[in-house]
Amino acid sequence: MLVNLDDVLKKAKAEHYAVGLFNTHDTDMLEAAISAAEELKSPIIIGTAEVLLPYGDLPLIAPALVAAAKRASVPVVVHYDHGLTFEKTMEALKEGFSSVMYDASAKDYETNIAETAEVTKIAHAFGATIEGEIGHVGSAQAGDDKNGMYTTVEEAVDFQTKTGVDALAVAVGNAHGVYKSKPCIQLDRIAELNAAVKCPLVMHGGSGLSADDFKNAIARGVAKMNIHTDMVCAGMRAMYEQCDAHNREKIVTWDYLDTRKAKVEAIRAVVAEKLRLFGSVGRA
Repeated sequence: MLVNLDDVLKKAKAEHYAVGLFNTHDTDMLEAAISAAEELKSPIIIGTAEVLLPYGDLPLIAPALVAAAKRASVPVVVHYDHGLTFEKTMEALKEGFSSVMYDASAKDYETNIAETAEVTKIAHAFGATIEGEIGHVGSAQAGDDKNGMYTTVEEAVDFQTKTGVDALAVAVGNAHGVYKSKPCIQLDRIAELNAAVKCPLVMHGGSGLSADDFKNAIARGVAKMNIHTDMVCAGMRAMYEQCDAHNREKIVTWDYLDTRKAKVEAIRAVVAEKLRLFGSVGRA
């Protein structure tokens, strides 16, 4: 069933588990994520991000995401991750996304507040929820998990109060992509933010974190975890293995279909593993 962030995150926050966002910018990833959630009776968040649109055009992938959510036997949020422009974020709402993230965190503080507050009004008018970000979550490749661009309690409270966002992404030592060294998640900071901010907290850059990182962050208040890189890596490994197993000089139809099946199953396994770690199994 198609739902929004309020429908799944308020319960997660109250009961101390997290709901996973899995960016699913093609139908192979979509099938993998939904099937894992249904098998484990877990709520789930699916979607795509603005930086991924060159690899899965929004008018092409959006109808598949929304249709899959509506027919699913578990609650499914269709979320537009890291909306960087007003125009594309509006397009996602018009395409039927039940939630959007408007990310102006790389801009100055007052601009971030003003732009996010405006998008919040529009998203709520659509009946959708919105996530904002304060304290920029950058790139692990660039070492942004180590550069001290962390969310402060004062800014988080001020930002959430002035924008009215339904979920807040925070920077606590996390970063997008593949970590170059072991991340150091600021657990005390998460606990302080959770105690002070009214809405559920979100942690981006979940791929590459340890099981203990997840469990400790969730125990201290993170209600939404974002995953993408781990899914991509699992899918690529499966395809490499299939290529090695088949005769590349004499390809037949079933070679492609077997490869696709292996890719879907590998991604599904990653999603299932994360749902178990997040504690959302059986919460649908």
